Amino acid sequence: MRLFLKPALLAAAGAVTLSACTLAPTYERGTLPVTDQFPTASTAQGASAETLSWKQVLLDPRLQSVVDQALTNNRDLRVAVLNVERARAQYRIQRASLFPALDGTVSGRKADTGAGETESYSADIGASWELDLFGRVRSLSDSALQSYFAVEENRKAAQISLISAVASAWLNLGADQDQLRLSRETLRLREDSLNLTQRRFDLGATSALELRQIETLAEQARADVAQLEATVQQDKNALRLLVGAEVAADLLPDTLPENAILADLPAGVPSEVLLKRPDVVAAEYTLKGANADIGAARAAFFPRISLTGSVGKASTDLGNLFDGGSTWSYGPSISIPIFSGGANTANLEATRKARDIAQAQYEGAIQAAFRDVADELATRSTIDRRLAAQTRVVEAATETQTLSQARFDRGVDSRLTLTDAQRTLYGAQQTLIGVRLVRSLNLVNLYATLGGGLN
Repeated sequence: MRLFLKPALLAAAGAVTLSACTLAPTYERGTLPVTDQFPTASTAQGASAETLSWKQVLLDPRLQSVVDQALTNNRDLRVAVLNVERARAQYRIQRASLFPALDGTVSGRKADTGAGETESYSADIGASWELDLFGRVRSLSDSALQSYFAVEENRKAAQISLISAVASAWLNLGADQDQLRLSRETLRLREDSLNLTQRRFDLGATSALELRQIETLAEQARADVAQLEATVQQDKNALRLLVGAEVAADLLPDTLPENAILADLPAGVPSEVLLKRPDVVAAEYTLKGANADIGAARAAFFPRISLTGSVGKASTDLGNLFDGGSTWSYGPSISIPIFSGGANTANLEATRKARDIAQAQYEGAIQAAFRDVADELATRSTIDRRLAAQTRVVEAATETQTLSQARFDRGVDSRLTLTDAQRTLYGAQQTLIGVRLVRSLNLVNLYATLGGGLN
């Protein structure tokens, strides 16, 4: 014979529980604490950047392969995913409080009463649940749900950050490879010049001062080569850490490629972009969770009503335990807060302050996101002019060195004039590589700050 609880009682209690209201304040999103337009941003055309998949923005096939590898192997992203799974489990635990808890026991007892041994056996199924009339349990469940949503958004933010970091590390490696190549070529030319000058000095055709000037330039280039060789290796180490595995040599850049990143990234408007950024969305979920905690704290001022019930069997013979009649019982219990030393009041005040803190953090997240985008847009609005200007600087420095070399060969200019021209050209070429890197990194960072990288 099956053991069961009265179905009418179970259905009624469940209906009351699931239909309970909460005492949480109604959540309303306030006005954005930023202006309605990004500074220096032109009117967006077409889809905004956050709607583009990262493979539509990171165009180099080698870079795409490296990012794919990082999304699979990166340990920080793996931790973020595991945090989501843990938060999901915690929500399910809290949500289980909305439903009755059932437990079953079977026990046996043997005793010597003096007149002989006696045996008794019993089997019981019990149930208990809280009638959530004032929404305490539902508010706690909603708070756990919002926490789960927030963790999921943080996982998305971690993915965006990882894609941006991998792309930045890959581009830095390419730029440093260019710098190393430039320094090596400069060192080769200066060593040739030093050897020629040394022979001229040995023949008495030039001064020791001129020899030392050439030697200084050569050693400066040699020091640059040594430093950049270490920097390139460090770039590879950083990329390996981000990827979480070895990166194949054929996927590493040997130069900073042109057009590796999509140049046309429409920014959209703040109200459409910032509220979709995962870190901002996570902050809003946290705020909603704090709002739900207020409902649970308010409900603590009201009575808590619980129902318990059980059905069971008893027999002196284990084999006949489930034969014959059964016993059952159920009844309510009410816990009424009378005096708690102000704990409930203090708890309510604490939840309200936590909500205020979450509100400030949410608004701060919006403002920080706005600044992130505005800073990248400020760079974006001027970087093409800066790149064009630096390109002209290199062209002019190249012409200057050519003219200085010709004048020096004819004896018109001194070695000092030629040395200055060589230094100027070398510095201009190094700066040009740096500006090209800034332009590429700006495109990557702008895409990330706009919330792109989830697809």
